[in-house]
Amino acid sequence: MEPRQQGLLDKEPLKEVDEDMVSEVDLNNTITEEEREEMENELIKLEEEITTLKQVLASKEKRHLELKQKLGITPLSELRQNFSKSWYDMQTSTAYKKTSETLSTAGQRTSSAFSNLGNAISRKFGDMRNSPSFKSFEEKVENTVSNIKSKVGGTGGAGSFEEVLSSAAQASAQDTPTNNMTENSER
Repeated sequence: MEPRQQGLLDKEPLKEVDEDMVSEVDLNNTITEEEREEMENELIKLEEEITTLKQVLASKEKRHLELKQKLGITPLSELRQNFSKSWYDMQTSTAYKKTSETLSTAGQRTSSAFSNLGNAISRKFGDMRNSPSFKSFEEKVENTVSNIKSKVGGTGGAGSFEEVLSSAAQASAQDTPTNNMTENSER
């Protein structure tokens, strides 16, 4: 049999199969008095069984609660246990393991990259310090500092770059505002 469109206003005439379906439908919903009584009795029985089952369930729930209280199982401990189990389940999941491994690998690679970058920068600074242009700059600074010291009345010796920086730091520490204030107050 070929499928046909369903709708209220079918264009095709009724076939024999359609007529059989219509005759099986009870349009008046007629039930004999005996069937009606039987159904009502069954309905009453079902309602009684439902009530009994509700009472049994309530009794079992009460006993369940009593046992939990005697065992010291509180809602908070249950929540904690459920959380722990969920956390464990999540950690043992394939997705979590793959993500964890990926992040670990990425962290190691990032750490290695920063380490390599730091080493490269250190090497470049070392190379730069040993370069002729930096040596020339260092000599010029030392000469300038020794010239200034000799004109100001310093020791006259040129000294190394580190010594010059150290003496400059000491001189700057002596010229702090608090030192100047105590000198002015003593005068």
